[in-house]
Amino acid sequence: MATTTQLRTYTVRAGLLHEWVRRWREEIVPLRLKFGSSLGGAWIDQERDHFVWEISYDGPEGFAERNRIYWGSPRREAPALDPKDYLLSTEVREVTRVY
Repeated sequence: MATTTQLRTYTVRAGLLHEWVRRWREEIVPLRLKFGSSLGGAWIDQERDHFVWEISYDGPEGFAERNRIYWGSPRREAPALDPKDYLLSTEVREVTRVY
């Protein structure tokens, strides 16, 4: 199966961008890596309260199925990090690396 990469852009509630980044690093990153994802990087646009990150998966069940498994995991619920508490909107685009 080919690698699937998503570029995700989140608009974070005003005043919560840095807290979101801290919790994302501490709670989401280790769990995503445990579930076999690769993270290509993360960036913030402070002026717009945007958080942008790249996530990829290259495995037998495909990105969508692995993402479903991740979201259904009891370990995902353990940190009690609900994105709705931080995010006003999300934009997810599948992208293809050309360089």
